[in-house]
Amino acid sequence: MATPDWYHREILDPGKQPLFCLLLGLIGAFLFIRISVRMIRAQVSWWPQNVTPGGLHIHHVVFGAVFMIVAGVGLASPAGHHRPWGEVLGALFGIGTALVLDEFALILHLQDVYWSEQGRLSVDTVVLGTAACGLLLLGATPFGVSDTASDGAPVSDWSYVTAVLLNGALALVTIAKGKTFTGLLGILVPLFALVGAVRLARPGSPWARRFYREGSRTAARAVAREEREGWRRTLRIRVYDAIAGRPTDARPSNPSSNPPSAPPPAPPQ
Repeated sequence: MATPDWYHREILDPGKQPLFCLLLGLIGAFLFIRISVRMIRAQVSWWPQNVTPGGLHIHHVVFGAVFMIVAGVGLASPAGHHRPWGEVLGALFGIGTALVLDEFALILHLQDVYWSEQGRLSVDTVVLGTAACGLLLLGATPFGVSDTASDGAPVSDWSYVTAVLLNGALALVTIAKGKTFTGLLGILVPLFALVGAVRLARPGSPWARRFYREGSRTAARAVAREEREGWRRTLRIRVYDAIAGRPTDARPSNPSSNPPSAPPPAPPQ
């Protein structure tokens, strides 16, 4: 079967096939692990359950870290520069990345928040990682810096420094305005950072607390915009629930699992 011309032109010729395999591994592993944990959560009898040797629950982030280490060492070795090892190791690194990012919230909070509201952060990081890989495949470069100018001449060192400082500052402003996703994507596509830096900050963000005086017109406009754009967050939550599962409502812990409370102090004699 012949390879399409666009694949040769956009993926093979620029040497992006390992990155393409990484992206496929990332998406495929994330979808598989989410299906798996939802099957385990639903207590489907025929589906393999959690890995618990000796009663110790081994989270899949452990396997992901191992995969990333093995693949990373392999990609840095001479074998990683030759086919098919570059593609195989790229896919393995993508699988490991998916397993690690899927439990990013657990690593951040150092507790099992997988099915809690805080656990949605893991899905955010997977979406961000997938978007970053996709943008790199499309030719995006960090901070919009490339090796050559539009006329084909080499880019000077000062141009590199100026572009990195300017686009980095825009990305930081965007993140400070409470638009983390947009700011991080702006590192690869400076236009995102520019738009995020120009628009109003989200209420409660570090930028809003520092520069939007309480009761001011700017603060009111920020709140009004947040309310108007609330449908976006609702849509995002519904999509996340469909893909990753709905978070579990907080429930009181099992009384039998709690340690006995200390007896009340004796009354004074």
